Amino acid sequence: MSTAPTAPPSDRLKGYRGPGRAVLARHNVGVWSDVELESSRGSFRGIILPRSETADDRHVVLKLASGYNVGIAADSITNMKEVGRREAHYKIPEREFPRDPRKPNVMLFGTGGTIASRLDYRTGAVIPAFSPGELYGSVPELAEICNLRTEKLFGVFSENMGPEQYIKLAQRIGEEIRAGTDGIVIGHGTDTMHHTAGILSFMVQDPPVPIIMVGSQRSSDRPSSDAAMNLICAVKAAAEGDIAEVLVCMFGPTSDEYNLLHRGTRVRKMHSSYRSTFRTIGDVPVAMISPAKLTHLRSDYKRRRRDREVQVNTAFEEKVTILYYYPNMRPDVVDAVVEKGYRGLIIAGTGLGHVNKPLYPAIKRAIDAGMHIFMTVQTLKMCMPAS
Repeated sequence: MSTAPTAPPSDRLKGYRGPGRAVLARHNVGVWSDVELESSRGSFRGIILPRSETADDRHVVLKLASGYNVGIAADSITNMKEVGRREAHYKIPEREFPRDPRKPNVMLFGTGGTIASRLDYRTGAVIPAFSPGELYGSVPELAEICNLRTEKLFGVFSENMGPEQYIKLAQRIGEEIRAGTDGIVIGHGTDTMHHTAGILSFMVQDPPVPIIMVGSQRSSDRPSSDAAMNLICAVKAAAEGDIAEVLVCMFGPTSDEYNLLHRGTRVRKMHSSYRSTFRTIGDVPVAMISPAKLTHLRSDYKRRRRDREVQVNTAFEEKVTILYYYPNMRPDVVDAVVEKGYRGLIIAGTGLGHVNKPLYPAIKRAIDAGMHIFMTVQTLKMCMPAS
């Protein structure tokens, strides 16, 4: 006479509710069970992960051997067999960051990005490693490059960066440069990194040292993470490089051969998940960099200087917007921007910078109202004028 499997202890079901909890109990498996799972959608092998507090109750989440997580509908699961148990401990090792008076001094500012990180499966949040000790424990190669200090300025998603953050960041960069820091690194979420890079290029004018922005497309708990490579290359560019500009340092090719240094006013994120997502638009990057060396790709860059003079201009006008032209666009769209008190308007026109004739009177009314209007094109590439 067969007996039904005994349900696992309740602590092994923590985070699971409803159908997800029921299917785990029915098959006597729980969180951190290494299982072979059969479902109507196929067969899977992986470790059952805790559920995020904000997740639904209808899926079981597995971490596959590839490092990717997959959610499987509870009502599609026909069998689960525990073949082991591999509880994960995501505590970041922390070691005292060694200091060497012969090495350059680098300041790493944090804004909320996840350069080196661990995953908190209880909440689903990626928790950044940020103190010098945590970063040294995660990426010990940094100690071979510089003396590293860190300061967490904000803890925001990159889409929430705005004038308040831009201004404080620019001011702190200026203060650190005047205090004698040899290079600046800024950890930043990748979604709006190119926006912040462009803004800092205008706010921090004529810096004497490199200002390097860096992030990661994939968190450190994933085998395909780009975090360590990006951070090593960014710190090397800040500590040893001679390009005294605002630059973005991210993967060059899809493999981990080298990174590229993109000028802050020319760079754009091109893909949501590729590690090699950042590209210089309409030009070539300033340099390529690996943990071993920096190779310049052009010579028209501002050189590192020994002085500590830098001009920080944090003027920022919030009432500026952009309109993308589309066929049959109506003039009331432009009129609405004027009525809302905007002082500047960028129009992204057709491939050659055109808009339809019905917009002409609205644009004239906007100019007469004192609005500054600029025209650009929607295409990412364009012919550059001959020198």
